[in-house]
Amino acid sequence: MYAVIKTGGKQYRVTTGETLKVEILAGDVGSAIVLDKVLMVADGDKLSVGKPMLTGASVAATIVSHGRGDKVRIFKMRRRKHYQKNQGHRQNYTEIRIDGISAK
Repeated sequence: MYAVIKTGGKQYRVTTGETLKVEILAGDVGSAIVLDKVLMVADGDKLSVGKPMLTGASVAATIVSHGRGDKVRIFKMRRRKHYQKNQGHRQNYTEIRIDGISAK
């Protein structure tokens, strides 16, 4: 059984027991959250697709940790114009563990 959820402006295919890093979510480490923006649920041959979201479907998850991703280097340069710009960015994330998928 798997589901496609939407969180942080991105879509993720999740299964029970899987851990994944998503955009930062509010909550303490160890707390349970419910992700209710479910786009699709597949259970064997049975496939439920929402228009655009499934009503009554939800994914239960637990917050494992909060952190910051690897640094992304941004370098801009215009040749022959004496212009160079260095910049870096580290994105915050929340690591969650999927506990269960319910499709009603």
